[in-house]
Amino acid sequence: MIAFALALLYPLIGLFAPVGSWQWDGSIPGSTAAAVRVSLVLSGAALLIDMALGTPVAWYLAHRAGRDRILWEAAILVSVLMPPLALGILLSLAFGPRTAAGAWLLRLGVPTSNSSASFVTTQVYASIGYYIVAARAALAAVPRDLELMAGLLGLRPLQVFRRVTFPLARLGLAAALSLAWVRAVGEFGAVIVTSYYPSGMPVQIWINLQDAGMPAVLPLLVVFLLTALPLPWLVHLLARARYLDA
Repeated sequence: MIAFALALLYPLIGLFAPVGSWQWDGSIPGSTAAAVRVSLVLSGAALLIDMALGTPVAWYLAHRAGRDRILWEAAILVSVLMPPLALGILLSLAFGPRTAAGAWLLRLGVPTSNSSASFVTTQVYASIGYYIVAARAALAAVPRDLELMAGLLGLRPLQVFRRVTFPLARLGLAAALSLAWVRAVGEFGAVIVTSYYPSGMPVQIWINLQDAGMPAVLPLLVVFLLTALPLPWLVHLLARARYLDA
């Protein structure tokens, strides 16, 4: 088991590889605070949308019976299985100025490419399927009898969710949130097509790699790892601790 864990963590050795002096002096436009700010703020917005839209859908799928549920799950799996590059190309075409949706958004003054709106939209499309699949499994694991009993005792559906369903499913929902966060903040293939600017950390890392090589990549890569990894760990550990204390 120790050998397996060490093998999984071995790529982190690359952070100590001799590549020369790290460069993060602001000489590369957008390579410092701007890329970090774009990723944190816009990925956070995408995550809020994932939770707001994905949680009701996950609850519906967890409680719905019949063949129509299979159809809904199949539709959601399409977004999960879609190759990122293909997703980016399809989004750029579907929301392009030649489509009704794209033309309508442009009339409203909402740019459909290389904008904050396109950045968040792309991340939502890339991550919400992961959130729904994991959240559905967490909500489906809650004993249905407990929810029915709470309803019979006079609790309204939202009260049942808040007082019964959510406390029992919070560990799984935390894992779903973690998956969505990592998927959103780390998205590259789709975002580079729809939103090359403003550049988030993954795209900026690629730009730095092309323009200045590894010495300019590693500083932003460290920030990227510290951003993408600890937050899901923290959410998971907090949910785990509360679950054990319950």
